[in-house]
Amino acid sequence: MTPPDPLTMEISRHVWATKYRAEGEAGVADTWRRVAQAMAAAERGDAAPWAERFFRLQADFRFLPGGRILAGAGTGHRVTLFNCFVMGEIADDLEHIFEALKEGALTMQHGGGVGYDFSTLRPAGTVAAATGTIASGPVSFMHIWDAMCATLLSTGARRGAMMATLRCDHPDIETFVDAKRDPAALRHFNLSVLVSDAFMDAVASDRDWPLAFPGLAARTVSARGLWQRILRAAYDTAEPGVLFVDTINRDNTLGNLETLSATNPCGEIPLPPYGACDLGSLNLTAFVTAPFAAEARLDLAALADAASLAVRFLDNVIDVSRYPLPAQADEAKRKRRIGLGITGLADALVLLGLRYDSEAARQWAAQAMQTVRDAAYRASVGLAREKGAFPAFERDAFLASGFASRLPDHIRDAIATHGIRNSHLLAIAPAGTISLLANNLSSGIEPIFSAEAARRVLETDGRYHTHRVVDYACQRWLQRDAGLPPAFVDARQIDPLAHLHMQAALQPFVDNAISKTINVAADIPFGRFEDLYRQAHALGLKGCTVFRPNPVTGAILSEPAGDRVQCCGIEREAD
Repeated sequence: MTPPDPLTMEISRHVWATKYRAEGEAGVADTWRRVAQAMAAAERGDAAPWAERFFRLQADFRFLPGGRILAGAGTGHRVTLFNCFVMGEIADDLEHIFEALKEGALTMQHGGGVGYDFSTLRPAGTVAAATGTIASGPVSFMHIWDAMCATLLSTGARRGAMMATLRCDHPDIETFVDAKRDPAALRHFNLSVLVSDAFMDAVASDRDWPLAFPGLAARTVSARGLWQRILRAAYDTAEPGVLFVDTINRDNTLGNLETLSATNPCGEIPLPPYGACDLGSLNLTAFVTAPFAAEARLDLAALADAASLAVRFLDNVIDVSRYPLPAQADEAKRKRRIGLGITGLADALVLLGLRYDSEAARQWAAQAMQTVRDAAYRASVGLAREKGAFPAFERDAFLASGFASRLPDHIRDAIATHGIRNSHLLAIAPAGTISLLANNLSSGIEPIFSAEAARRVLETDGRYHTHRVVDYACQRWLQRDAGLPPAFVDARQIDPLAHLHMQAALQPFVDNAISKTINVAADIPFGRFEDLYRQAHALGLKGCTVFRPNPVTGAILSEPAGDRVQCCGIEREAD
């Protein structure tokens, strides 16, 4: 008897067929089998039992490997299994600038998105001592990257994705902040300002703020005026986002070895030069028992078991994957970073009868993420006992780091005794396309946009096709009753602060970061919009992105009336 097709939505079948299906595969179960066998090849001895376990982990969309893993593992194609990379530091001379451009192009050719910190490039108008030429500034070089990206479509029907960061004290920060007011400019970039605690203090005190570059005289601006400029641009164009760089580095388990100043294109993993995103998401809806019933609950034991196995799966990716550049392979294997996260949070809450914006929902989500954190760290310690700790591991420095200092005592004791296999373990990605594959789950920790929506999907010919989609939890409800589930709430009904508070509830349990876009109404007052960023910093978040519908940016999801929502990436999908 043929098992039922797990792809219950037309858009899910389309996503599988155009993005993840390999030659000869008749259904998504064949894809799971291919990926499982590829990951099991990294195991010592008999790989067959691990292949079966990795297959069952993916079955029924319990665990969703990152898109590059699904598309590339076991195919023999010359592609990377890492979604994204942060590239090397850009030295401030023409030869190295174009070498960095070449490295980015080679990485994107293999299917990886890229992130760069452009703060190392001298500001526009300064004279190069060696040649006497006038520097054009970091934003001018970003246009060259943007043109390169426009010519490269990543593997299959994926647009290239890039992140550009710039320090808040760089003399060209104002140009950077306003760069995307031109609707045609830098459309393949996400932009984020590296915001320091000192700058936020200067904003709060209404002090002057120095803009400086090594070897150049500083000039000062009003800190509050610059902050307003950043947020006015975000209000009008949805960019730039902000990264609270001191919070990021305080929490880094490898803070003794590296200073982080860039992230992957969606911001869930701050990375050092040549660092990579090794991503996968646990589908929370798959662990809800008795959905919609009074006795509905999350099976924490099953979630922990899946998290433990997913850590082994993602650790194997590091050994199985190809790398566009040798420096990327060296960085990945020296620190063995992975990013295990969750998706389907909002749908799981509906199945449990909890409104997304309730305190009960936040407490439940925090418990789920804490379960994943503890299981992941225990599994990584177990892998260290079996296969060895990551080569860059330094016990005392690791345990003294901001994140590791908050781990339960029994996990810290185990790390002190046995080491740990992975320097970082947890990240919550947008999980957009892979959640579509899993029958239109709510993405990552985002609220449900709408019970029904129109979804634009990029085709292999570069064109978009619009699909009508129904939210996963609503599909489940309609199998038993009419209307909407009792706990259903969509993004427009949720106060923007509830978005922040959900992210803040989960951040303490995530050693990398969380990709979260706060979608707000077009008529939100600027003062309220501005306060969201201040609150994000006060709550200890590592970054903040707020999307307000505006004439400059496009939309991925819409309703018939034209309401818009935005997720990671202005004109590209992200998983």
